[in-house]
Amino acid sequence: MPQILPVSDLKNYSEVLNRCNTGSPVYLTKNGRGKYVVQSIEDYEKLLATVRLLSELNKGIESLRKEGGLSIEEAFAGLEE
Repeated sequence: MPQILPVSDLKNYSEVLNRCNTGSPVYLTKNGRGKYVVQSIEDYEKLLATVRLLSELNKGIESLRKEGGLSIEEAFAGLEE
């Protein structure tokens, strides 16, 4: 279940940070609407790595669409001894 707190709870920031365990971000609201997310560095780095990976995969898919690809035989032809 997501942890949702008003941004005013940052007055006691250590409690907010203690709630921010790996895999469990804290959502902060301002005037009843979502405004910020606080998360662990580990989760943030995983998120960035996922975004980078998806971006590279998308580049490969676009290249395949534009330029075509190799057949299985062509791809493995240079590996045979």
